[in-house]
Amino acid sequence: MLIPVRCFTCGNLIADKYEDYQNKVRSGEDPAKGLDSLGINRYCCRRMLLTTVETIQQVIPFYEAIQRRHQEVQSELE
Repeated sequence: MLIPVRCFTCGNLIADKYEDYQNKVRSGEDPAKGLDSLGINRYCCRRMLLTTVETIQQVIPFYEAIQRRHQEVQSELE
């Protein structure tokens, strides 16, 4: 997953706060309060953290399927 290092709009550094934000949300804290406690007050920076999607979890099944198919082809060739 690639977290934007800086906010696209204002340029504030946000990547260093992403892991803390995720931990707070997973522990059950309200996302708005979590962002406030991290000092992220601008709506553009809040948007960057709220809309970041962990795409690696969506890609892994395709990678595993390709690896299985590659192994099947290799076993058929032998």
